[in-house]
Amino acid sequence: MTTVPIPAGWPATEAEARAVQDELRGRVVLDEPGPQPGTGRVTGVDVAYDDARDLVVAAAVVLDAIGLTVLAQATAVGRVSFPYVPGLLAFREIPTVMAALDRLPCPPGLVVCDGYGLAHPRRFGLASHLGVLTGLPTMGVAKNPFTFTYDDPGARRGSASPLLAGGGEADGDQAGGRIGGEEVGRALRTRDGVKPVFVSVGHRVSLDNACAHTLALAPEYRLPETTRRADALCRAALRDATS
Repeated sequence: MTTVPIPAGWPATEAEARAVQDELRGRVVLDEPGPQPGTGRVTGVDVAYDDARDLVVAAAVVLDAIGLTVLAQATAVGRVSFPYVPGLLAFREIPTVMAALDRLPCPPGLVVCDGYGLAHPRRFGLASHLGVLTGLPTMGVAKNPFTFTYDDPGARRGSASPLLAGGGEADGDQAGGRIGGEEVGRALRTRDGVKPVFVSVGHRVSLDNACAHTLALAPEYRLPETTRRADALCRAALRDATS
C-alpha cells in the first residue's frame, strides 16, 4: 500500500492553518457561473478515517452529468495531516483528496465535496480550499448547516431558502467579523418532505448553478449521486487498507 505523504511545510498548528486560509481565501473566484448543469463530467470526493491507525482514505468518482453513470474512479490512502479542529478539517484531508484526483484517468470537471465552501466560519471550507489549489470549479453539499441559520424551505423538491451568517457562529473564527444576513449558501430540498441539504459555492461556480447541479445529481435520494458513490468507494477502500 502506497501512502500519500504529508507535504513538506504543511501547517502543524491552528495559527499556521488559519494563516494559510487567510492567504488563499483571497484567490477564491465567485464571479464565474461554472459548468452548466447536466453537461460534461461531475466528480464527487469524500474521505473516510481510521483514527486508530492514523489513516485517511479519499475517493474521487467521475460521473457523466447526463446519465449519472460512473466514468472513472480513484482512491488514495494517506496519513492524517492535521489534528481535529472544527473549521480546519480541510487540512486533514486535502493532500489525500488531491492525490485521488490526480489518479483519475480523465479530467474531473466540476468537483462536488461532501462539506462546505463559502458556508464556513472563515468563508473557506474544503470546497473552496480544493478549488483554489486545483483551479477546478468546486462546490459543497453538506448534510447539516454547520453554524448557520435558515428558514425551513417549502416541502416540495427544489424549494430553497438562504443559509445565513450571523447568530451562532464561533466568535473569532471567521473573516471580517459577523455580517448579519449574509447569504453563504442555501438550504435545498432534494426530495419532497425530506430534510434539506446545504449547498455552498466553492470556487468558479455560482450558487444558482450549484443548486441546479445538486438537483440534477439527486434524482432519487436526498444526497447527490456524487456523494453517495464517493462515500461508498472510500469506505470500501478503507476496509481494504486496514484488512
